[in-house]
Amino acid sequence: MLFVGNSLTYYGNAPAVYAALSTANGHPATSGMIVEGGATLAQLVADGQVEQAMQSGRYDTLVIQERGGDLLCSFGPDSCIESRAAMMALARIGREHGATVVMLGSYQPTPTISRQLVQAEAAASKAAGIDYAEVSETLRHLTAAAPELAWFAADGMHPGRHLTLLNAIVIYQALHVQLPAAGPLTVDAPIYAGDSGLQATLRTADAPPPNPDTPTGTEYSAATLARILQSLAKKNPAEAGLSSTGRLDQNL
Repeated sequence: MLFVGNSLTYYGNAPAVYAALSTANGHPATSGMIVEGGATLAQLVADGQVEQAMQSGRYDTLVIQERGGDLLCSFGPDSCIESRAAMMALARIGREHGATVVMLGSYQPTPTISRQLVQAEAAASKAAGIDYAEVSETLRHLTAAAPELAWFAADGMHPGRHLTLLNAIVIYQALHVQLPAAGPLTVDAPIYAGDSGLQATLRTADAPPPNPDTPTGTEYSAATLARILQSLAKKNPAEAGLSSTGRLDQNL
């Protein structure tokens, strides 16, 4: 797995959490990442590092995550154009190297904007011909169903530990067309936050962190994972995530 993204990707170390979740469910995985706070997909694809990493032959799956708001033109009309073009370029790179490409969605708390974001992400994913792991509307459902969980970091914006876990779950579902099994989960990797020290260079998800005071490792209980999975299973199908084709995904 190669993850390409920004602070939404590295907070809580979604690449490492996904690798642990997939491995625990009988699909052994390791993750690399090219991530930097505030980076757009256009910036990350421009320097050629993603293509170079894919040329190594080490990765059979490419997971991309855009900076929040770019596909909604929140940073001006050019941000939408650049974001879609970057997605097309990354999809091409993935296909040329025989990899499955998945877009991991971002999120917005306001219901109307959240729905607009999901529609924009689904449309962009469909245009690029890649899979889409929806987050925003699913997160809105789960924050209401399980408000006791740590969905957000202390800043109230970035992923908390349970949103990081949700990101891993929706990627797993997109790749394996089913939800993972409930069970305890141990992640032996740096757990990044705002002071990550990460720059947009290729590194493994479990590599020693740039800042030595970064926490190393976390655990999720079987009860917590079951709580999230039960809420997903009960989710109203009419509110389920959109697939890359724009159809409602009934598997959530």
